[in-house]
Amino acid sequence: MSLPFDGAITEFYEKEVPEEVRQAISEGSKKDILSDSYPYEKRLDKDDYKKVMDGLQEQLVRLQADVAETGKRVVVVFEGRDAAGKGGTIKAMTENLNPRIARVVALSKPSDTEAGQWYFQRYVEELPTSGEIVLFDRSWYNRGVVEHVFGFCTPEQRERFFHQLPEFEEMLVNEGITLVKLWLNVGRAEQLRRFLARETDPLKQWKLSWIDVEGLKKWDAYSDAIAETFERSHTPFAPWTVIRSDDKSRARIAAIQTVLSSIEFSGKNPKSIAPADSKICGGPDIWDV
Repeated sequence: MSLPFDGAITEFYEKEVPEEVRQAISEGSKKDILSDSYPYEKRLDKDDYKKVMDGLQEQLVRLQADVAETGKRVVVVFEGRDAAGKGGTIKAMTENLNPRIARVVALSKPSDTEAGQWYFQRYVEELPTSGEIVLFDRSWYNRGVVEHVFGFCTPEQRERFFHQLPEFEEMLVNEGITLVKLWLNVGRAEQLRRFLARETDPLKQWKLSWIDVEGLKKWDAYSDAIAETFERSHTPFAPWTVIRSDDKSRARIAAIQTVLSSIEFSGKNPKSIAPADSKICGGPDIWDV
C-alpha cells in the first residue's frame, strides 16, 4: 500500500523526531497516555464515557431548542494543534443536533478575492443569525499561528491582526453573541502517533495534508506562536478555555461541558453538565508544551 506524501510521516518518526518522543510511541500501548505530564495514565473507560456523554447529549438538545426559540446566537471557536481532536469533538457535539441550527464552518484557503479583503471579512459572513449556533473548525486565529509559522502572512499583517482582534471579539460579545473559544492541545508524542495511524489507514489518509507533514518539523515554532497568541488574545470578555486532549474522550466531555456551562438555557441541569475536569481543562496556564 502506498503511503501519502511517500511515507514522509514514517520517515520523520524514524529519522528526525527527538529520541524521547520515538521511545514514548514505541513503548506505549494503545491505551497508554504518552505524555508524562498528563494527569492520567490510561484513557477514560468507554462505559464511563458513555454514562457522562448521554447526559451531556440531552443537555445539548435542550440548548438547541432554547437557542431556536429565543433567538440566541452562539459561536464556538475550535482551535488547536493538528490532530488535537477538533473534528472528533465537533462531531460529538453536533451528532444529535439539527444542522439547520448548529452549523459547522471549516473555511478552506482564501480565494484571490478573499485574500484582498479585510482579514476578518469572510469570517463575519459566517457569523450566526438569530437562533443559530456556529462552530468554527479553525477560525480567524489561523493568522496568529499557522499563517505565521508557514510564512503565509507578513509580520505587519499579523501585527495588524492582533491589534484589531480584541476589539473585533468585544464587538461580537457586545452584539449579544455568546463567544466560546476552545483550544485543544495535544502532546508531541500523541500527535505523531495519531499521524502515523492516519498515514496507514486508507479511510483516514484524506485527513493528511502537506501542512500536517511539514508542521511536524515546526513544533517549537508552533509552540512560540501559540504562547504569543494566548498572551495577546486571552481577554476578560473572550477568554480561552484550554483542554488537554491526549485522551480524546476526556477532551470531548470537557469541551461540551464548557459550552453548556457558558450559556443559560431552558431546561439546563447543572447535575447533568457538571464542572469540567480542572486537571485537563482551564485557562492558558494549564497549556503544556
